[in-house]
Amino acid sequence: MRFLTLTSVLALCSAPAMADPVFTRIASFATPMNMAEGEDRARETSAEIITASDDGMTLIYSDSPLGVIGLIDITDPRAPKPLGNVDVGGEPTTAQVIGGQVFVGVNTSESYTAPSGKLVTVDLAGKSVVAECDLGGQPDSVARAKDGSFLAVAIENERDEDVNDGALPQMPAGFVVKLPVKDGAVDCAGLQKIEVTGLADVAGDDPEPEFVAVNDAGEIAVTLQENNHIVIIGADGAVAGHFNAGSVDLVGIDTKKDGVPDFTGKKDGALREPDAVKWLGNDRLIVANEGDWEGGARGFTVFNRDGSVAYENGAEMERAIAAIGHYPDHRNKKGVEPEGLETGTFGETPMAFVAAERASIVAAYDMTDPAAPKLAQLIPSGISPEGVVAIPSRNLLVTANELDLVEDGGVRAHVMIYELAEGVANYPTLVADEAALGWAALSGLATDPATPGLMYGVSDSVHAGAPTIYTIDATQTPARITGKLVVTRGGHPAQKLDLEGIAADGEGGFWLASEGRSDKLFPHAIYHVDAEGAIVKEIALPPELLAHEKRFGAEGIAVQGKTLWIAMQREWGDDPKGMVKLVAYDTDAETWGAVHYPLEAPAEGRWMGLSEITIVGDWAYIIERDNGTGSDAAVKHLTRVALADLKPAELGGTLPVVKKELVRDLIPDLNRWNGYTAEKVEGFAIDAAGQAFVVTDNDGTNDSSGETLFFGLGALN
Repeated sequence: MRFLTLTSVLALCSAPAMADPVFTRIASFATPMNMAEGEDRARETSAEIITASDDGMTLIYSDSPLGVIGLIDITDPRAPKPLGNVDVGGEPTTAQVIGGQVFVGVNTSESYTAPSGKLVTVDLAGKSVVAECDLGGQPDSVARAKDGSFLAVAIENERDEDVNDGALPQMPAGFVVKLPVKDGAVDCAGLQKIEVTGLADVAGDDPEPEFVAVNDAGEIAVTLQENNHIVIIGADGAVAGHFNAGSVDLVGIDTKKDGVPDFTGKKDGALREPDAVKWLGNDRLIVANEGDWEGGARGFTVFNRDGSVAYENGAEMERAIAAIGHYPDHRNKKGVEPEGLETGTFGETPMAFVAAERASIVAAYDMTDPAAPKLAQLIPSGISPEGVVAIPSRNLLVTANELDLVEDGGVRAHVMIYELAEGVANYPTLVADEAALGWAALSGLATDPATPGLMYGVSDSVHAGAPTIYTIDATQTPARITGKLVVTRGGHPAQKLDLEGIAADGEGGFWLASEGRSDKLFPHAIYHVDAEGAIVKEIALPPELLAHEKRFGAEGIAVQGKTLWIAMQREWGDDPKGMVKLVAYDTDAETWGAVHYPLEAPAEGRWMGLSEITIVGDWAYIIERDNGTGSDAAVKHLTRVALADLKPAELGGTLPVVKKELVRDLIPDLNRWNGYTAEKVEGFAIDAAGQAFVVTDNDGTNDSSGETLFFGLGALN
């Protein structure tokens, strides 16, 4: 089996289409599907840590909010089926399977100062709890011996982050538990408590074991995350070695949470503070450096068992992630936050999968040479991937994505399934050259009037510190961001812009629509910028509109001769319910008018609005969408209105209602990637050759998976 051996995401994404094996998402499973009929599916759920049965046909994930483990039948991995939940009497952390039994670490703590927990045995066939063992503390990770002869449990006894800013020590100290397994049952009486106090340089009297892993020799590796330490426990249960996880000097990173993607910074001495750990053979360890407390390391490290570094990823993975638009600028201290980790050998290729929680990406590395891992693929996941399980026997990879946004009306937690097969990766769909790292939240799309495939995207308030116009080459697959133009005022990045629409002015410059928000002092306005991005004219919306202002304003802009058409997102105070304005501005006469566009009726609890307007030929094309996500997404429509019907009337009076035609339901297009249906279809344009393109807004990974779907629709009839 052959994998791409690439040193940068740019090389990865520009490689010729060969029959290389790639992971492609084939199914997604929303965790509420596991609730029984009649249960309240509006409750918060999660999919945190995940494993699989020995035959690879059943997935088992921990769902802390519900206090259950969830079971999924993946006999047909393209059509996962719910097998229900099993109540484990507390907060499940990690599950492991040996034979037909599932062993679950369960947190039952009443407080941080009185931690408690148990190991629960669930019969997989009967879906029932059959045994319990008291663990004497709060369990986190659970690992099994390769031969199934014992279980190792990290008893974290975690700190309270609200006490003294989370500073250590906070007693009681954590430890490690080793439990024999005999004939498929845990020998509770044989529990061995392994102390790891006095080892770490950081708060050595209060170790907080985070993750455990067992090698073929029966040795246990333990990460003490807050203590920035790694311990190796021998097969006899005694500490065989330990070492400080150390720090890393990072170069070429974004260091400020300021809405400006700037990957020229550096950070010296960033503590690794490792989370997940896996063995690479019996002599090396790979750890995901979450940098959760006082750290800030944001990649992964391969250690020799004596603590010497065999490989340091540094900022390489994060920069690759930034190139595909998944960098979480709102989370600079931890960057992309590597947390989950899995290893597996597919064919003859050993692989490591590093889950970046804040970026919602899993980075797949070829580990043929552990001292020189090679980035093979960046795999899109759900929101906040925490757990990963490889099933090489079935060529499958599975992620558990823990964040559930049900309280905010957003997408649910998901388990996502990927298959390895020959072909070409269908993600990313858009990747940036070096100069445009860190792009995100494309909220509008326009085309060059003369050059086929040459397009422009604009970023919204996610990057308000540097509002940017991106140049896109859509003739490549994936499409490439080849340059960027920061919008400036007086020679400095323009402030207080929330750019949602863009249109070429035919003279090398652009018209931009900015959605205002008065509570943040963002004006509702139109901006004309020149070819260098400098604002040459600012046009406020007229008083007749602003008198009825609401937050959801201009979302798209298009040019029809000397007239600018602006699509307002939602009804304002003077609009009848279900009617939204298409506003016209005559650039010569400097006069305003509008028509009404009839919206589809939204589902209960949802709203309907517009995202884009594009004028080509005799038609104005419009994106109309609801704010539904995942299974709640109902309307993601491309419509059109005849230009002959766009006859604006004076503001303040009765507006004519235009007739719309449905051109395309975009939901089937959005679902081609087998994730959850994206909410924000925000950009549409038709290039000089008549080819249509769509782009989604990824919200800069804020309460989003970060996926940007840029795709063509071909020539529209």
